[in-house]
Amino acid sequence: MILDKIVDQKRADLEVRKKELSIDEIKNGIAGMKNQASFYDALKKDGLSIIGEVKKASPSKGIIRADFHPLELGKKYELCVDAVSVLTEEKFFLGSPEYLKEVSENISLPTIRKDFIIDEYQIYEAKYLGAAAILLICAVLDVETLRSFRELGESLGLDSLVECHTEEEVKMALESGAKIIGINNRNLKTFEIELETTIKLAKLVPEDKVLVSESGIHTGEDIKKIKGCGVDAVLVGESFMVSEDMLGKAKELKDAFRG
Repeated sequence: MILDKIVDQKRADLEVRKKELSIDEIKNGIAGMKNQASFYDALKKDGLSIIGEVKKASPSKGIIRADFHPLELGKKYELCVDAVSVLTEEKFFLGSPEYLKEVSENISLPTIRKDFIIDEYQIYEAKYLGAAAILLICAVLDVETLRSFRELGESLGLDSLVECHTEEEVKMALESGAKIIGINNRNLKTFEIELETTIKLAKLVPEDKVLVSESGIHTGEDIKKIKGCGVDAVLVGESFMVSEDMLGKAKELKDAFRG
């Protein structure tokens, strides 16, 4: 399965990364760092919040945006969305920790580190790189690890978006104490997308949680399909990356939610 390959690669990459920059160096680097704007607050406000993704490629699509300049994209997002997701996984998504650092240091919006987090090192590193939040994926973590990673993040001033794809994973997220729950419409094992996943699983998420629908959202019609489910925010990557008018695309999605 592609997910297993990604996680195995991540373990190997981490061994190298830890030698290049030690955990002690990171901890020294984050001492006294100010927190970014709140990721939670950006999603919790009234209306539809949009997390725009800085994403060059994916395993299923290959190169999505060949003319890829992370900071330029971050600056455009600053005009039209509420938070920014930056891919830092290097082999399969062609992301980079440096992209997160560059974007986080130069825009006012909160950023989230989008990666396959399997080690506390990555959480400290996310803070070091300037993130306001981290992604935690139920498909690669158990409940206790989800909870401990979320609590570590909170101790560093980081929110956690806890991502689910099945009923069992929603239960895991809730048991772990997640405050922000993401429903990924993409099956990470097959990479197939179904918006119905949000419609089905949203019923299991209490109203006091922040609910995010992820993947497969391209048009105003897609927003209309999920708007009645209690969704607070959507994470949108590919449709922004292929759009020649990112501001217009964001307006289309927000107008559809209001309509």
